[in-house]
Amino acid sequence: MDKIDKKLLGLLQRDGRLSAAEMGTQVALSPSACHRRVRQLEADLVITGYGARVDPKAVGYAMQLFIEVTLSSQKASELDAFEKAVAGVPEIVECHLMAGGTDYLLRVVARDVDDFERIHRVRLAKMPNIARMQSRLMLRTVRAWTGYPVG
Repeated sequence: MDKIDKKLLGLLQRDGRLSAAEMGTQVALSPSACHRRVRQLEADLVITGYGARVDPKAVGYAMQLFIEVTLSSQKASELDAFEKAVAGVPEIVECHLMAGGTDYLLRVVARDVDDFERIHRVRLAKMPNIARMQSRLMLRTVRAWTGYPVG
């Protein structure tokens, strides 16, 4: 990966809808050369997908919570069972396996307090192998993720 590829990645992370011509202008390449480089970055799985950033409030989710989960066992089969259960809960929008005192960090969305209580009782509390959960309500985003530093 050279400097031009890194510039292209930076541009695409800021605006994934840029055309090859628009990117080419900014990195001094022809649209076809720019297009070839982007396709190669996709083939090499440097670029793993494209998507829109959606305001959660605009789609009805007024609350976001981070939930630290500690499991009662770290056996591979127990980790697999927990991760399989996570995949079945649409309100869990992120799940990260952690090192340290917490096994998993979840980001959960809810429409309101009543909705979170429902999610907690009906979905989260019934997940396998949980020894402890600690929820933290997100008040506001100070700095949103906009991409990885490349360069």
